[in-house]
Amino acid sequence: MLVSVYVPFLVTAALAALAPPIARRLPPRPAAWALVCVALVTAVGWTGSLALLAFTGVAQIPQIAQEGHWSVAVLRAEDPVYLAVAAGSALALATGVVSLGVAAVRQMRRLVRARQECADLPGRTELAVVDDDVPLAFALPGTPGRIVVSRGMLRCLDDDGRAALLAHERAHLAGRHHLFQGLWRLAAALNPLLRPLAAAGGFVLERWADEEAAARVGDRRVVAHAVARAALASTAASRPPALAATGGAVPQRVKALLSPPPARRRLPFAAGGLLLVLCCASLANAASDNDRMLDNAQWAQCALYADTARSWPADHEVRPGLYCVDHDRREHGERHL
Repeated sequence: MLVSVYVPFLVTAALAALAPPIARRLPPRPAAWALVCVALVTAVGWTGSLALLAFTGVAQIPQIAQEGHWSVAVLRAEDPVYLAVAAGSALALATGVVSLGVAAVRQMRRLVRARQECADLPGRTELAVVDDDVPLAFALPGTPGRIVVSRGMLRCLDDDGRAALLAHERAHLAGRHHLFQGLWRLAAALNPLLRPLAAAGGFVLERWADEEAAARVGDRRVVAHAVARAALASTAASRPPALAATGGAVPQRVKALLSPPPARRRLPFAAGGLLLVLCCASLANAASDNDRMLDNAQWAQCALYADTARSWPADHEVRPGLYCVDHDRREHGERHL
């Protein structure tokens, strides 16, 4: 555990630094799924390692060791985690859990607000046109979702541009991109190192919708022109909402649309997969070592109880050595009547 417990931290830091720039150059749909896998696995690995380090510190508290019937001396000898490291891990774990809870509440509020806005929009068709001169176009997730476009945006685009814009927003709804965004936000709340990954994920989702729109319209230049026109028209408007056609780094999106579709590359996905497997294997190994370490500490305490019990009178009421018998029976799966 002394080494393996720190491997998830290194894997998380490496993927948080390398995954965002690489994902921007890959086909957007598999890149989005890869970023979700990276966020989920590294968040679990990060949390598990913090929990194991924090537990080794808590387990060395005499009162806790007495309740758990293990030897503090053996525990410290087998896994010498400094108290400062354990305390820092416990603080980081508590902070991450609280931040995750706050982010989860905010995410639920966003979904509830989006569904309410869907219900309040005029009409019941997929497209809702609002009477507003400010150029706006975005997708609202719901059951079903709605596409909101202002009249100001429609006046900025020709027929081909409008078709590209609607195809882009339909791709957001069909791909359920709000779920991807929610997962990235929650992972970043639990582990701050994953914030760049969440930011890159937003760009990848816009690229995913751009590629779907280009496939639907049949002309990449038409989609690029529509994205550029919509972005220029929205410069005077407020910050675009999530899943908006004008979201993300527009110049990079236009440049990608004016270029051939990105080629499929297996090496980045294979390398990322190996790192994730290493993260999971290291965490499992650290958990196994922690369990073995506790068993050794308990058996050492059992031996101490047994030696002490031999020196007591036969009619003594308390016999701590009996715990060792019970522990041995549990280890061998025997039933107790």
